[in-house]
Amino acid sequence: MFKFCCYCVFILKFCSYRQELEAENANLLSRLAHCHCSQDDQILYGPDYKDAKVTEPKKSNGESQRKIRNKPGYSTAFLSHHSKRYVALKVMYFGKRFYGFSAEAQMEPSVESEIFKALKTTRLLVGDKKDSQYSRCGRTDKGVSSVGQVIALFLRSKLKISGVNNGSSGEYVFEEKHEGELDYVRVINRELPNDIRVLGWCPVPVDFHARFSCLSREYKYFFWKENLNILAMKTAGTKLLGEHDFRNFCKMDAANVHTYMRCISMFDISPTDVSYDGNQLWVIKFRGRAFLWHQVRCMVAVLFLVGQGLESPDVIDILLDTNRIPRKPQYVMASEAPLVLQSCEFENLKFMCSPDSGKALRAHLVNECQIYQLETAIFGEAILNCVPQLHDQSLPPSQGFKKKGSHIPLLSRPTEPSYEERRAKLSSCT
Repeated sequence: MFKFCCYCVFILKFCSYRQELEAENANLLSRLAHCHCSQDDQILYGPDYKDAKVTEPKKSNGESQRKIRNKPGYSTAFLSHHSKRYVALKVMYFGKRFYGFSAEAQMEPSVESEIFKALKTTRLLVGDKKDSQYSRCGRTDKGVSSVGQVIALFLRSKLKISGVNNGSSGEYVFEEKHEGELDYVRVINRELPNDIRVLGWCPVPVDFHARFSCLSREYKYFFWKENLNILAMKTAGTKLLGEHDFRNFCKMDAANVHTYMRCISMFDISPTDVSYDGNQLWVIKFRGRAFLWHQVRCMVAVLFLVGQGLESPDVIDILLDTNRIPRKPQYVMASEAPLVLQSCEFENLKFMCSPDSGKALRAHLVNECQIYQLETAIFGEAILNCVPQLHDQSLPPSQGFKKKGSHIPLLSRPTEPSYEERRAKLSSCT
């Protein structure tokens, strides 16, 4: 009788354990059914990975071009166990619709915010932005474009871990090998809006900094020649070469910048191969290790005054003499739209782009050029249709043109506070 009761107890416990195991198994199957790993692999490794299905791209300029189903409350922290590597990305963007490159100004959209949206969507970002050791070469202003901006940060790697970081960012791939690595250009560009593209990537050491490791930066400023005196502008521009105090050629930030000495290593004005209605497009080039806030636009503004015959080329020498002119005369900066950050130079940095990604990148840029050419053709038709109105002799001459205001010489204009006055005001506030 005693043995029979023990056997019954054993059977009951066995049934109970079996029910618990079946419940646990059902729970695991449910979690596996909702797993997004295959979707992540599709995004990272391409549409052919494990025969995954590809979603259709979007054609909206301001939104991601690829429709990705995001998990609610998604955090990149769950990728912390993956390999990662420190890379530099070369980025181009057309700045017309952006409130500058940096997202720190709290104005959207910014180029930086769009890039990080793409990095999160593609699951390339490991951890948060603050954990990625992110740096950028330049903070271009609202409306300014670039074909050579450089950023650096940790991104997820397909390669096996080959090193250990002594800091807090975990393990990472430190070798410069790239065979079998993720095609960063292709993966990121699929998620970027049409007016931003990654042009190439390069592995960099962890002590690399996109801003402080930069050897030089080159800017280009495009303008229509019209009636400008190019020879006078060249004479004035050469006076900017070398190391000078450029406080009268920038927007002063006395709270954060305490020296305004900068060196211009290259200046040039040359025609492009673009012309319209008999008007030639020219370009001004500046190269230097670093530039002050709005420095290029201020220098161009003064050069335009010289080209218009409103100022002498010698005004450059006078404005560079901060003992003689300690307070900047008030003048309007040149427009931001024609300004382009052309290139950022680094030592031993060679950006890579796979043949397939390069082909897709070129096709995209050609398509964008064709779109703008079509818009140019439409505006050209509008010009042709308004020609009869311009020849209408019934209008008095005064109604067709604005009266040009008289020019006030730069040295006779009201001035801004000097650096010393700004610092004294800041000190009094604290």
